[in-house]
Amino acid sequence: MSSKGEEKHLFTIVVLGASGDLAKKKTFPALFGLYKNKYLDPKTHIIGYARTKMDQATFEGHVSKFIKIKTDEDKAALQKFLKLCSYQDGQYDKDSDFQRLEKRLCEVEKNSGADERLFYMALPPSVFIPVATSVKKNNYRKDTTTRLIVEKPFGMDLESSRKLAKELGALFSENEIYRIDHYLGKEMVKNLMILRFANVIFGSVWNRHSIDNVQITFKEKIGTQGRGGYFDEFGIIRDVMQNHLLQILTLVAMEPPVSLDAEDVRDEKVKVLRFIPPITKEDILLGQYGKSEDGKEPGYLDDDTVPKGSKTPTYAAATLFINNERWAGVPFVLKCGKALNQQKTEIRIQFKDVAGNLFSGLSRNEIVIRVQPGEAVYVKMMNKEPGLGMRSIISDLDLSYSSRFSDSVIPEAYEALILDALNGDRSNFVRDDELEAAWKIFTPILKTIDAGEIDPVSYAYGSRGPKGEAEFVAKYGYSRGKQEYLWPQQSATVGKDQRPPPKDN
Repeated sequence: MSSKGEEKHLFTIVVLGASGDLAKKKTFPALFGLYKNKYLDPKTHIIGYARTKMDQATFEGHVSKFIKIKTDEDKAALQKFLKLCSYQDGQYDKDSDFQRLEKRLCEVEKNSGADERLFYMALPPSVFIPVATSVKKNNYRKDTTTRLIVEKPFGMDLESSRKLAKELGALFSENEIYRIDHYLGKEMVKNLMILRFANVIFGSVWNRHSIDNVQITFKEKIGTQGRGGYFDEFGIIRDVMQNHLLQILTLVAMEPPVSLDAEDVRDEKVKVLRFIPPITKEDILLGQYGKSEDGKEPGYLDDDTVPKGSKTPTYAAATLFINNERWAGVPFVLKCGKALNQQKTEIRIQFKDVAGNLFSGLSRNEIVIRVQPGEAVYVKMMNKEPGLGMRSIISDLDLSYSSRFSDSVIPEAYEALILDALNGDRSNFVRDDELEAAWKIFTPILKTIDAGEIDPVSYAYGSRGPKGEAEFVAKYGYSRGKQEYLWPQQSATVGKDQRPPPKDN
């Protein structure tokens, strides 16, 4: 996040879709976090806009519902924050309602002196263009800096993404559009650039000559929880893999950018995507969760909002190849799923076997970056077991944030990204050509899946995933450790709730 010493830009922030879940659970808590930590100018005004009618007291309750209050100072800060917030109801395609919004904007800007506007579209994709059109027609001034944050999904496939990009591009310039993928705001994802390009020990081994395979994994313990009808329109690939996991892949695989300028960074990410051919049927495994083994948790098809007989995957594993000089032949396995045995997102980089046979039964070296929860970076390595013999054991170099940075507070991803947008830093937002390159990789296989040509393998709610998952990753070279790997004991000073989950083999 930017330092507090930086000059603050005085924005008026408009949250479009302010009555919805996203605004309530993510946008307003992030704005409060920025305000509490003095990243927002105290004269900033925040206007919520949505179709729902509610008075100021109801709106303040809505804004506060998911804001975590831990101290009296937090409680006092929240009361001050709420005084900066107001609400206006209106339709998304009615000029007169947006003209009322413009009148309100002019009133608060006269009092605050703000000369820049940020519109956060916490909206379903079906109303992106009507709302953007209304904003441009009624709330856009040439003498005012205007920025538009747009939430995913950015289309359903290459064709719809191009249509959305064309319609949005006709209204706002690319420099004004901030397509948000909240994974790019996560601390460990933002750390990838420094980890890779600020440590000489990794530079010489970060290539096909040393690395055998890469896995990027997203696991979620919960199912669709009554929202299966909405999820069924997209599926796990559109929901997680095509955006979150692919963005992580680009940061793992990109070449060093010329500078940290947003366009230099995004240029290198686009180059990686253009080297990846479309995914084939042979390189994908799909699953759909059924009931838990004890019968307590319902299966995906038991959700009344899900169409009967749906083949929409709730689990997917796909292998991508980057056909450039650095990565030719190295499989990048992306895995994501709902209703699995644990909650985690991690990057696992597995190295090749040691040449020769001086020692037998060795496990491979790995660099594992735990994105969430329990942020950590650790290097799995072979070590001599203490004692008189020469037996080798698996050990690690362990950088667990909960113990190393115990006094630091890791910001929420939405806080980091909203601050980036306020500062005009686009490096952690998705560019239009980046989006096009990503959809070219996934659209052919998505059409095959949407046509029902691939049957998902059923797996029990709360299990590791569909049968064949272990064989799938083994097919691409992943080798589970030949020796038992034990999680090291954490320091007694680390609270139980801070300990990261167990590290898989």
